[in-house]
Amino acid sequence: MMPACLALRSRPPALISNRRGSSHLPQITTEVLPFNATAYHNGAFVDVSDADLHGTWSVVFFYPADFTYVCPTELGDLADNFAEFRKLGVEIYSVSTDTHFTHKAWHETSDTIRKIEYPMVGDPSGQITRNFGVMIEDGGDAGLADRGTFVIDPDGIIQLVEVNAGGIGRNASELLRKIKAAQYIAAHP
Repeated sequence: MMPACLALRSRPPALISNRRGSSHLPQITTEVLPFNATAYHNGAFVDVSDADLHGTWSVVFFYPADFTYVCPTELGDLADNFAEFRKLGVEIYSVSTDTHFTHKAWHETSDTIRKIEYPMVGDPSGQITRNFGVMIEDGGDAGLADRGTFVIDPDGIIQLVEVNAGGIGRNASELLRKIKAAQYIAAHP
């Protein structure tokens, strides 16, 4: 009997399609597609674009929506570990399809979210979410982002793609381990 991981690889792509109607995920080692957006960061609204992902390691961290239950635990975990990400030279960008105004309101009303020091990018048009292939297009969650994590190297090249089901939160310590591995590989080709 063939191991499950090999069996999955041998199936035609149509059998591996996303039942939620999301776009196709970008492939690792591809460049981030162009985008422009507004983020809430350090008490102000700031412009963010794909150009900001060049020159440093970056994490683009998609989540479904502000004022929900799993999202603040993930974002708070990133905030609690932010100093460790900075020691590695990593910038974090959280992204949801909420507006930057909604990010500001959430930041001002939640003790957990108030700890966030990284940009909270608003993507109400869904351009960034679709560029990264994590937009939910169908069903009751249509218009929201899947829980996608992307690690991008200083050249703007995607080095890690990870998407979790809606109720499964992510862990900042595990993300730090993966970034360290990616940085090691980049330094030792």
